[in-house]
Amino acid sequence: MLERVRRRDPAALTAFFEAYFDRVFGLVYRLLGDRAMTEDVTQEVFYKAYRAADRLDPERDPMPWLVTIAHNACRDLWRSSAYRMGRRSASIDGQPGIELALPARGNPEHDALAAERERLVQAAILELPEALRTPLLLHDYQGMSHEEIATALGIQHAAARKRYSRALAALGARLRETMI
Repeated sequence: MLERVRRRDPAALTAFFEAYFDRVFGLVYRLLGDRAMTEDVTQEVFYKAYRAADRLDPERDPMPWLVTIAHNACRDLWRSSAYRMGRRSASIDGQPGIELALPARGNPEHDALAAERERLVQAAILELPEALRTPLLLHDYQGMSHEEIATALGIQHAAARKRYSRALAALGARLRETMI
């Protein structure tokens, strides 16, 4: 299929989009925390992937390539003055949390506690600096290895491991602050 994507075959491009959309959208949403921006950036990611399809290596998994495109698109957005102004003026109440479908357990109290715990973790992740947030999300939510993260972010393997370790420490500290 990837060779057909390289040739921009419409059916292959559709299958490629359907196969990777959810993972890219989920990553971008966790990086940005805003649904409307996520929709725009995800569309941009697949547009850039389409434009660069001839450079796709059909022998390799395309997910790290898409992660790199998605991360760069988010970084471009973070650097934009419109984004910084919007973040400064946005109300904390207006920021939607990341909702996960929790399995029904038949215990409403347990379900409510689990949902609140997840909301607190997601809010703490969004507060992390981008350099720490990205490796954490790629490893824990996308299932990428530290080596794949290093490749996707253009950093050394040791740096990817160190950023992940620092992200866990910072996340733990933020969650302890929240619990006090």
